[in-house]
Amino acid sequence: MKVKHALGALPFIGMLGGVAFVNRVEPYVLGMPFVLFWIVMWVVLTSLIMLAVNKLDQSDGKGEKP
Repeated sequence: MKVKHALGALPFIGMLGGVAFVNRVEPYVLGMPFVLFWIVMWVVLTSLIMLAVNKLDQSDGKGEKP
C-alpha cells in the first residue's frame, strides 16, 4: 500500500472510527465538548492530509498523453 493511500484513509478512520471512542462531553477543549472538538480537528486535519497527498502524488498530468 502506498503512503498516499494510507494517508487518504486516515480521515475516514479518525472521523468514523474515532467518534465512537471519544463520545463524551467532558473535557471541554477550546470551549467545545470533546466530541465536537474531535470532529472539528479532523476536518482541519483532513485538509492538511489531502494537501500532503496532493504533494506526494506524482501523476498530476504533466507529461501524460491521453
